[in-house]
Amino acid sequence: MMDATIAERPSGAGSPPAIKPTRRRSLRSRIASCWLHLVLIPVGLLWISPLAWIVLTSLKTKIEVFDPEAGFLPAALNFANYPATLAVAPFGTYLINSILVTGSILIGQLITITLAAYAFARMEFPFKKILFTLFLLQVMFPIYAIFLTNFVTLHEFGLINTLPAMIVPFVASGYGTFMLRQSFRQVPAELSDAARLDGCGHLEILWHVFLPLVQPTLIAFTIISVVTHWNDYMWPLLVTNSDDVRTLPIGLGLLAKSDSGADWTRLMAGTTIVVSPLLLFFVIFQRRFIDSFMHTGVK
Repeated sequence: MMDATIAERPSGAGSPPAIKPTRRRSLRSRIASCWLHLVLIPVGLLWISPLAWIVLTSLKTKIEVFDPEAGFLPAALNFANYPATLAVAPFGTYLINSILVTGSILIGQLITITLAAYAFARMEFPFKKILFTLFLLQVMFPIYAIFLTNFVTLHEFGLINTLPAMIVPFVASGYGTFMLRQSFRQVPAELSDAARLDGCGHLEILWHVFLPLVQPTLIAFTIISVVTHWNDYMWPLLVTNSDDVRTLPIGLGLLAKSDSGADWTRLMAGTTIVVSPLLLFFVIFQRRFIDSFMHTGVK
């Protein structure tokens, strides 16, 4: 009889009902998300505040800029500052030169760092470690320390006041080579061995095996290179002396060094023109940018 009673009792009748923590977890996740947004929103506003100030100042009049009672927002949107800024200097020519210089440097760097990084990561040759150490020395020295020697070299080749003068010194990057070499070393050797058994040479292995696996690193380096050379001011100013080959940062500097003093409305309008291509570039490729920095690391 006892056995029958036990058999008739449901298996979970004597145990207390399980409490599902789904609702508690959902509440905790919402609270954590709210706190995260409360922290990130002020940080985001602080980060974007200089850009907002630049754009709003470019839409003000000269009187409003120095009037303490004018307020943060312009009384009326004054878009006339933009055509007035473009009339001061040939910003169209500056824009084309900036695109040519930055794009040429990026293409040259991607070619040189890819070949050099593959050689240092996957090939064996005499004095490899010594050569790699010497190659990285340019990372240790500031770029300003070699301005004079670069200028003398370009002057001997007759490249001063030309677009190649702003491109040639930067077609190789020690930082980019080191960054890509570390990524190449993380690729399993079995993949390159399998490709070599299929009859692939070094360039084919590099193109079909390594480069597809290190795209995040290439994108991260592209961001660094484009931002650095798009905003470069000192070197283009040193090797150019005519408007035909100057870039956007130099044109912006000419606005700030006006004989009658800096016209802040036009200067802010020029700044907006200079940074707009970078912002547009980021907005279009922001998902790839974020993914690249999330998956790129040096081990």
